[in-house]
Amino acid sequence: MKEISDERKAAEGQVMKIYKESSPVIETLFEWAYINHVAWSLAVLALGFIVWLLIALSNAENQRNALMTKQCFDPVFKGEIDKKCLRTVHSREHWWEHVSYALTHVRPEK
Repeated sequence: MKEISDERKAAEGQVMKIYKESSPVIETLFEWAYINHVAWSLAVLALGFIVWLLIALSNAENQRNALMTKQCFDPVFKGEIDKKCLRTVHSREHWWEHVSYALTHVRPEK
């Protein structure tokens, strides 16, 4: 077996020292990672809240439009509203029509 010379050991020692100096410090490598989790969590929560608000706005506008166009009046009791019809009515074709109308008409019509 060949023995490694002292010069070669010293050279390898310096290379390993340079390598160890250039490697990242493990203790601080993931120090800022939790901030990205907080930001992405807030973004997902905000997006979920916006979707929930759009669904609520669409449902409210659907019922408002059904009441304005007199689609859910009870045929048996005149002047009363059919609550079952109000939960299941589709007063417009698509949900985005309700949302777009509600967002563009923020004040009651005169």
